[in-house]
Amino acid sequence: MTFCDTFSDNMAATSVLLLFLIFLPTPGLTAHQDSGIVNGVEARRNSKPYMVSVQAKKTHICGGGVLVSENFVMTAAHCYTWGVNLMVVFGAHDISRQESSAHRIDMKHYHIHPGYNSKTLQNDIMMLQVHDRGIKTKPKCKVVQQIPLSKKDQDIKAKSYCTVAGWGATKTGGTANTHLLEVNVTVVDRASCQRSWENTATLTPSMICAGGTAADDKGVCQGDSGGPLVCKGTAVRVVSFNEKGNCDKPKKPNVYTKISKYLSWIKCIIKY
Repeated sequence: MTFCDTFSDNMAATSVLLLFLIFLPTPGLTAHQDSGIVNGVEARRNSKPYMVSVQAKKTHICGGGVLVSENFVMTAAHCYTWGVNLMVVFGAHDISRQESSAHRIDMKHYHIHPGYNSKTLQNDIMMLQVHDRGIKTKPKCKVVQQIPLSKKDQDIKAKSYCTVAGWGATKTGGTANTHLLEVNVTVVDRASCQRSWENTATLTPSMICAGGTAADDKGVCQGDSGGPLVCKGTAVRVVSFNEKGNCDKPKKPNVYTKISKYLSWIKCIIKY
């Protein structure tokens, strides 16, 4: 029986309870992991069927994942905590209560990029492999769907508008949201981004900036790392980090991991 069959039959889904927001260790730079949504709005229910809540001990920690195949979820590498078993929740909107559309699956394997550096957040990307047969999506199932990834060498022009979503905080020091939020952000040109982060963090070619500036104060905060930046219906980036302790009025743009730089690795892992 597929997930959509289960949903159609109105079978009870596993309870998803948001207890409190877990903050992961801060890296060795003036940045903050675990990002959420600032100055956004509540997304229309199940309008983003690719979104996944990454949880530990039934608590949302990254919100933070994107379904890329029936057995794999993509998220940020720093969402992994040693010794803590993660699980993913598909088809959720309000993660504070049991929803008939929600479905929780435990992890089988964690595939952290071999070049990931927890101090600099370079190569901040991870593939989560779910147990058993995974999520069997159907064309008519609007609750859970995969999202296409950006093609090799595909880039997004500066000043383009894209969307980021998640269950994270809406202000510095805030708690996670129970409902999925979304916001449109503006892509920042690389030169401006590098100048903003100069002497604070080293930006590699795999890092791209969007939102979180004085001109565009919409973006990410605590609780939503690993979520996708979506441009024209395609996942192009993964939320990595933002300016530490300053979600509301950031002086430095939010930083994302560029998916197209890792396509060969992603395809290799999916065939694992």
